[in-house]
Amino acid sequence: MKKILVTGANGQLGNCFRKIAPDFENRYEFIFADSDLLDITDFEKVLDFFEDYKPHYCINASAYTAVDLAESEPEKAFSVNAGGAANLAQACAEQKATLIHISTDYVFEGDTNISYDEDDFTAPQGVYGASKLKGEELAFEENPKTVILRTSWLYSEFNKNFVKTMLQLFTVKDEMGIVADQFGQPTNANDLAEAVMRIIEAEPKTYGIFHFSNYPETTWFDFAEKIAELAASEIKLKPITTAEFPTAAKRPQRSTMALDKIEKVYGIEPKYWENSLEECIEILQKQ
Repeated sequence: MKKILVTGANGQLGNCFRKIAPDFENRYEFIFADSDLLDITDFEKVLDFFEDYKPHYCINASAYTAVDLAESEPEKAFSVNAGGAANLAQACAEQKATLIHISTDYVFEGDTNISYDEDDFTAPQGVYGASKLKGEELAFEENPKTVILRTSWLYSEFNKNFVKTMLQLFTVKDEMGIVADQFGQPTNANDLAEAVMRIIEAEPKTYGIFHFSNYPETTWFDFAEKIAELAASEIKLKPITTAEFPTAAKRPQRSTMALDKIEKVYGIEPKYWENSLEECIEILQKQ
């Protein structure tokens, strides 16, 4: 039975893999490693871990994701997002394992009105995006058997995310301002986990960079409005500009990604974000 190592196992995406692991119990053995069990920034510990467990696949769901805090902690962000990715890739190469590395739409500048293809020019606007881009580059340098999945605006029923934050704020506020001039693609992390498993099961493998998200594009404001609608909230939402909501890190204005490649190569057809959001809120309302 082939083994799948999932790093960042207690994170949002890691929990989505825990959720679906029983569906694959007759085909794969999952090894879930959080940062306490496996510090991906320590190369010797990574090598020892791979030698002990000998995974066939490594899904790197571990990341430094504090976008604004990264501006004041660049060394920490690069240590995890770039150095950690390189360590896992090298360990995978030594074990002849496939690395599936999760990246982000923040590798793009976000100054265009068209969707970004996988080979379009990258120009991250902040430390977080720069560290993730460096992780992509190092992963490929260390292990050609690497699949990189760039995704965006992740949410789920697990951990902290935009959807859960909005639902909580809707219960304590009467009115909120939400940024309406940034465009992207909300993505249910459960859908991303399912896409990763489709790639793992596919033969032969095509390595390289792929974009995966739900679609089509929307704004944070429209996303929040849909959350409020599905939650039957009476919150009053007001559209505001990015300038009215300054943050330490600059966000891409429009980081919409083209999704044709993953559908053509792996037959993975992304879902509408509104449908996936509805599924998530139904789960959260039952909790």
